[in-house]
Amino acid sequence: MMEALALALASFPASMAAANLLLQARAAGTPGPGTLVSILIPARDEAANIATCLDAALASTGVEIEVLVMDDGSRDETPDIVAARAATDPRLRLLHAPPLPPGWTGKVHACARLAEAARGTHLLFIDADVRLAPDAAANMAGHAGAENLALVTGVPRQRIRTLGEGLTVPAINLLMLGYLPGAGRAFTRHPAMAAACGQLILVERAAYESAGGHAAFRHRLHDGLALARNLRLAGHRTEVVDGAPLAACRMYGGFREAWNGFLKNAREGMATPLGLPVWTLLLAGGHLLPWLLLPGPLAGAALILTYLTRAAITWRGREPSWTIPLHPATIAVALAIQWTALARSALGRPAGWKGRAYSAADGA
Repeated sequence: MMEALALALASFPASMAAANLLLQARAAGTPGPGTLVSILIPARDEAANIATCLDAALASTGVEIEVLVMDDGSRDETPDIVAARAATDPRLRLLHAPPLPPGWTGKVHACARLAEAARGTHLLFIDADVRLAPDAAANMAGHAGAENLALVTGVPRQRIRTLGEGLTVPAINLLMLGYLPGAGRAFTRHPAMAAACGQLILVERAAYESAGGHAAFRHRLHDGLALARNLRLAGHRTEVVDGAPLAACRMYGGFREAWNGFLKNAREGMATPLGLPVWTLLLAGGHLLPWLLLPGPLAGAALILTYLTRAAITWRGREPSWTIPLHPATIAVALAIQWTALARSALGRPAGWKGRAYSAADGA
């Protein structure tokens, strides 16, 4: 009985991933006349990242661009680096975020101010640790126009260099491709089926403004998901595409940083009193339980399915193959993060990031 349950729970993400990988779109298209893509970068203490990020953004081809950086109270050399580069390239502007108003989270506030200052027909929000491919802005804007999409997003190729990153970061693509019907494609019109990666989001300006922009979810921490859902609620189409050809990103520098980063966003995802027990059954039952039931034949079949699923998702996302054997530990760590986030929320402990703390109400 338990073996059959484990096999069923392993079969669910396997079949979902097979369909999603087959259906996943690649962004391609030619931007229409008059298209201007504003590449918008919120930056707080990003001195180690910002120069390389700007190099990649300013190397964009195939569409007219401008690049805006919002320095959000950095305590390092971030604004100096941007200012020096802006002095030599008129396409780049450095802005300074005003003090964070009550009820806003930092990145959402910086993105809202960036959108106000932008002149583009399309707004491409990226994180400072993202490195755009030269044709990314053009392909995303062209895809949006060709498919009548208000928002185009994707998970960049994740650069994973340490064991701590390998235990945490691969969960992003696994959850999206293995457990979200349609994986965020536009035909899944319901807001609950929306998805987005806050590292890489292009949105058509008129649609963004009609949905209230970032001000509509000023208290959120998971900005990408909130923007996609709000756009769908307003009647617009959003789509997740294959992000690996569009950009690369190294999210975190090790396990502690990754743990804290995922912990911050968990409260607005899986870590809810009703949702997390279900997610625990799905993830632990499909990916961990089969190990406990070996050498049963159905448990063995479940493990084969699990690893085939993980390998297919890893290779599509162009993540390193050495992370695949870590898969059971990745699932265990993901669940540990979620349960820790739920416990912290129940105790009223704030989520913190880059010197700021947000109460449970801020991220609700």
